[in-house]
Amino acid sequence: MPISQDVLDLYDRLIATQPHVQRKGATMPYTSLNGHMFSFLTPEGHLGLRLPASERDAFLAEYRTGLCEQHGKVLKEYVEVPDSLLRNVDELAQHFQTSYAYVSSLKPKPRKPSTKTSRRPTP
Repeated sequence: MPISQDVLDLYDRLIATQPHVQRKGATMPYTSLNGHMFSFLTPEGHLGLRLPASERDAFLAEYRTGLCEQHGKVLKEYVEVPDSLLRNVDELAQHFQTSYAYVSSLKPKPRKPSTKTSRRPTP
C-alpha cells in the first residue's frame, strides 16, 4: 500500500522548515546530508527521525514512543514519530532541526565511485 498523499504533504511541510533540505527517494521518501540519512517515511507512512542520544532519550520519554524498526532490525538512532506529532508540524520542526544539526556534525561519508563506466569506442 503506498504512502498516503496526506502523509507525504505533512512530510513535505516538515522538510520545508529547513530551506537547504530536499526530499529524496521515489518509493521510500527520506532526507540526508553528507551521505547520512536523518529522516524517512516507512512504507506504512510512519516517520523515522534520527536524533543524538540525549535528545533521543528525552523524545522517547516525552512522546511515549519507541525506536524505529525496519526489515526486522531496530534502528538505534531513529525514533518513531507518533502520528499525532507528525500532524503538528510546528512542534515537530524543532526535532527535525535537531536531527539536521546532528547529522551536520557527523563526518561526511566518502562518496562511492560510480558503477557506470564510460566506454568509448577505440579508434
